[in-house]
This record gives sequence, structure tokens and C-alpha cells, in this order.
Amino acid sequence: MKHYICIMYYRRKILLALLEAFDNKLDKISLQKLLMLVSKQQQKPDYHFVPYKFGCYSFQAAADLQTMTKYNQVALQCNDWIKIDNEKYLLGLKDRDRQAIRYVKQTYGSKTSDELIRITYIKYPQLAINSVIAKNKLTAQEYKKVVDAKPQSNKTILFTIGYEGLSLEEYINKLIVNDVKVLCDVRKNSYSMKFGFSKSQLQAACTGVGIEFVHIPQLGIDSDKRQELNTQADYDKLFSQYRSDILSQTKTYQDKLIDLLVKNKRIALTCFEANIYQCHRKHLAESISNTDGFKYEIKHI
Repeated sequence: MKHYICIMYYRRKILLALLEAFDNKLDKISLQKLLMLVSKQQQKPDYHFVPYKFGCYSFQAAADLQTMTKYNQVALQCNDWIKIDNEKYLLGLKDRDRQAIRYVKQTYGSKTSDELIRITYIKYPQLAINSVIAKNKLTAQEYKKVVDAKPQSNKTILFTIGYEGLSLEEYINKLIVNDVKVLCDVRKNSYSMKFGFSKSQLQAACTGVGIEFVHIPQLGIDSDKRQELNTQADYDKLFSQYRSDILSQTKTYQDKLIDLLVKNKRIALTCFEANIYQCHRKHLAESISNTDGFKYEIKHI
């Protein structure tokens, strides 16, 4: 028998308290919608949401629910999440969060999942832009607002983005707001201890919101060379070596990025660091921009 050590993050208490408030049972779609409505009442939301197949969706919440099944706190029965432990979580929340859940319960407690879909699509059309059911759930006028909420741009831009300090949902939303079509992972090793940013997780998240994912490890830096980086001078020395040893030898892969840019107009290079001056993607973008005929904007987001 497997034994699990329960790590009770505060955000998971929010999930369990929400289930508790709704008589310990919510279908999967309703839980996501109601949790999003709770987050809108919080000054600093515990969960963030992306526009997904059926509207607002939190990858982190879905992962937390799966984890809590191992602790016998919740169970998935058919299409419903059931709270199965006997702990009372609502009273243990911060006052503001407890009030947020009670407000959502009072305001939306009698709504069906279809009604919650309509409510959230109308109230937050930007979270419905990738929904496969929006057209059938809304009037023509309501659906037009969803269509109009989808970011669109024809300007060709090479973006770069780091995921440090961001949740997966915040990161994906940055890509969506900037209408990024292709995410190019330029890490040598596409693995992360941070939830959502290992290759398979990130690729699945991108695919779910209509963004193509490409991994080009040949343009990354070996992890053993990234040790002992304590000052900007350490980074500058590393990147000097990167330019001479790697960028000078990987023109074929850089040309691939240019081809992706020309074809898709808006692509993003991604790695970990938030500070562009401490990430190799800055130097990769500059190397690409020095290619003959390159005439496009570079934007760090």
C-alpha cells in the first residue's frame, strides 16, 4: 500500500471549502466556473484561469484535485468531484476568502452547469474565446462579444518570455494576449520542478489553447554551465561563451526560427529567467535579428 504525506497548501483549502459550501459535490465544469468566480472576489487569487475548451480552466486546480484523491480528501465519481473527508475547511479560511465563497454560493448556488457556462461566458467573454460550445450556448450578439475578445494582430513580432514567477495560467495568458501562434522552447533540458513547465505539460497546455509548441534544445545551454551564477558579470561571461560556442554553430536552427516567424508572424522564444539580461534567449533573439533580411520587431514580454 502506498502512503502519502499530505501537503496542505492554502489554495487546496479553497477548493475543499468550495466543495463543502456546495454540499460536498460539484460537477467538473461547475467547479471550474465557481472557482473562477471565487477568484474574482480575491485580491490575490489562489488560482488563475485560461480560456479553454469549455471556458475558464485552471490547470493547477485540476492537478490539485487529482493529488487530493491520493490523500482521500476528494473522489471523482463519473463527472462529479466529491469531498469525502470530514474536515471543515470553510471556517478555517481567511475572512475575505470565506466571504468570497459564501457570496458565490448565495449568488450562484442554484445555477445549473449550463447556466454557469452562460453566466461566465457573458461576464468574461475573454475566457470563452477557445470554447468549442460557445456558439451553441450564446445568442448571436453574445457570441460576437466572445469573437471580438480574441486578440488578433497581423504584425510580425519575435517575442521572448520567461516563466519565472508566473503560474502556468498567467504565462499562457501572456501568450494569448500577445496573439502568439508558436511557442519555441529553447531550453537545453525541457524539464522544470515548477508545475506546468516540463515539456509534456507545457506542450499540452499550449495545444489546449491553440498555440503550437516546438522544442529546439540545440539552442539551449547545458545545465552544468549554469551553476555558480551569482553576479551579472557571471551571466555576461556565460553568454559570451554561448555566442561564440553555440550561436556561431547553430545557424540551421536559427534559420528554422526565422522560417517559423515568417510563416506564423508571431512566435515566442521561452526559457526560465524573468530577467532578460540573465537569459540566453536575449542573445538568441539578437543573433536572429542580425540575419540578412531580418526586419521584424523583437519584444520581451
